[in-house]
Amino acid sequence: MIDAPLALLAEVTHRCPLQCPYCSNPIELARVADELDTGEWLRLIDEAAALGILQIHFSGGEPLVRRDLPQLVGHARAAGLYSNLITSGVLLDREKLEVLVEAGLDHVQISIQDTDPANADKISAYPGGLQKKRAAAQEVHQAGLALTINAVVHRQNLDRLDEMIAFAEDVGAERIEIAHVQYYGWALKNRDYLMPTLDQLDAATALVEAERLRLGGRLLIDYVIPDYYARRPKACMGGWGRRFVNVSPTGNILPCHAAETIPGLSFANIRGRRLADIWANDPAFAAFRGTDWMPEPCQSCERKEIDWGGCRCQALALTGTAAATDPACQLSPAHAQLFDLARQAAAGPAVINTYRRIGGA
Repeated sequence: MIDAPLALLAEVTHRCPLQCPYCSNPIELARVADELDTGEWLRLIDEAAALGILQIHFSGGEPLVRRDLPQLVGHARAAGLYSNLITSGVLLDREKLEVLVEAGLDHVQISIQDTDPANADKISAYPGGLQKKRAAAQEVHQAGLALTINAVVHRQNLDRLDEMIAFAEDVGAERIEIAHVQYYGWALKNRDYLMPTLDQLDAATALVEAERLRLGGRLLIDYVIPDYYARRPKACMGGWGRRFVNVSPTGNILPCHAAETIPGLSFANIRGRRLADIWANDPAFAAFRGTDWMPEPCQSCERKEIDWGGCRCQALALTGTAAATDPACQLSPAHAQLFDLARQAAAGPAVINTYRRIGGA
């Protein structure tokens, strides 16, 4: 018996006014004409609730570009799902927020690129974004919704991590997610621009430990280090096909948002099958679910039901084989090369190779 997933990540669109070079969206962005329509999303929300899913995260791209977002949020509330809006914040004003609150939105997560306005503009290719994000975060706090600040950190902004934590305090956030860039998709294309140095990483980790003590729980800090400097892999998405299900803008049902990078796997679409059937029976979900697929040394590892083998997409990107031991693990034959690669990338130029945009110009 396969347990129901805890949460559904609904990538309702790939459209976004920002062009961040570390975006987790796939390199091939979905066109608006191919997106699920309102009725299809409403049906999917009903199927998610029937399956036993408890949370829905509306993401993108930028979900606020969809005019039907309040309707989707309202339908999620009626279905009994806790709803979270994952947004850049630049399109979120008081009027839009009031509509979403009325629809039943529970939580908002706003991303920031930097606390230096000029560098934030450079990273996002969106002028004046930081000011809009601050205003949006303050509106969310005043509306009484739960608020998370998502600070995606890398070599070009990590030295201002203390300011990012202060930003989250200032706008009244309950939580800040300090997420080092994970290197696949757009971030892999820009690795030499984004990779932090080991000294930066050590300083950031020490700062987080000190800030957790200072804040005493007033602001929850989640901290995710880059896998290139790790010794043990993370349980990516709680394990492949175990806790989360991702829906692409075109309706493909995925174990994670990067799963379509893996060759040889064909992912079912909600337009042709029901969500419960895909979750329980689809071969793509079964491919790396559980532990039977694992090679050695994973198969004999006492942590195999803790990290569930780490990240399959990263294993593919770095070894050429999705079923390989995640190089983030110190037991992987590729682990030493991964650390060397991190040091080489961290010495790279401060130049963005490819902004996130159709065509990758």
